Amino acid sequence: MVATLQMPYKTLRHLLGAAMVAALIAIAPIASAQQYPSKAVRMVAGMAAGGGADANARRLAQILGKIVKQNVIVDNVSGGAGNLAAQAVTGAGGDGHTLLFASHPIIAINPLLYERLPFNPEQLKPVILVSQTPHILLANVALPAGSVSELIKYAKANPGAINFGSGGTGTSIHLAGELLQSMASVTLTHVPYRGAAPAFTALIGGEIQLLFDSSTTAIGHIRSGRVRALAIASAGRLNVVPDVPTFGESGLPGFEAGVGHGILVNAATPPPVISTLNTAFNTALTDAAYRKQMGELGVVIVGGTPEQFRAYLAAERRKWSDVIQKRGIKVD
Repeated sequence: MVATLQMPYKTLRHLLGAAMVAALIAIAPIASAQQYPSKAVRMVAGMAAGGGADANARRLAQILGKIVKQNVIVDNVSGGAGNLAAQAVTGAGGDGHTLLFASHPIIAINPLLYERLPFNPEQLKPVILVSQTPHILLANVALPAGSVSELIKYAKANPGAINFGSGGTGTSIHLAGELLQSMASVTLTHVPYRGAAPAFTALIGGEIQLLFDSSTTAIGHIRSGRVRALAIASAGRLNVVPDVPTFGESGLPGFEAGVGHGILVNAATPPPVISTLNTAFNTALTDAAYRKQMGELGVVIVGGTPEQFRAYLAAERRKWSDVIQKRGIKVD
């Protein structure tokens, strides 16, 4: 005869109740993803309104809103090198209704430059790398160099005589200039300005001879004939300026610099919601009109998984950490 164990009713009821609670907790993220989004979505953009990156965010928000059937409102939080926008999202709830449309230096480079940040990068999770915007090296028309090879030759013969401008120390266009010095073994003189616009004015006026500029604004400058484009810092040429060679074609293989823009959320956001967002954004990126508009601005659409975006950020952090350390770059 086999003995059977009799479990007290109260104990059994307690265990069944605990199991039900555990099951509810397990399916809660799935339910939240099915209901997401349940209200308007706020997309915090870490840049001022009116530029190429802002146009990217706003057009994307319009398309996304149609896909998720909710209003997607762009909220420009500029200043602090994008740190304030990141702070706004890390301080928001983790339900996925507050997104960060950020340039990748905010996450990958700012922690290397600033001793204190108003946010913890670990409190943000990648959703998708939306696009990449390469930098183009522009030269004053009076500079006796019509190509990268001629520039390097002239710079080596005149160390420190060539001024290159930037929108400020630690900005992506400044770091591109530092990378150029490192890879080409030349010495240039950095002249920081309060923004890329005054730096371009200085280039036209001859105060500086070189300036790395975002393709979104550089294209118009090139077409105006007021500056000369020496090379584009991307793996391939851009269709919108097909005559501008890459640095690789110009004798500096592997030279790439620019800004990636992507979507991140508060780290407390449930994985199913992140997956839902990733799918929605990948769908939005296939919009033909959006791709055409971005292509005309020199923006390369990317897309992909959260893991691919995370890997991109890690690679950029390693790359620029090396440049920052070797060149002794510091931000006050």
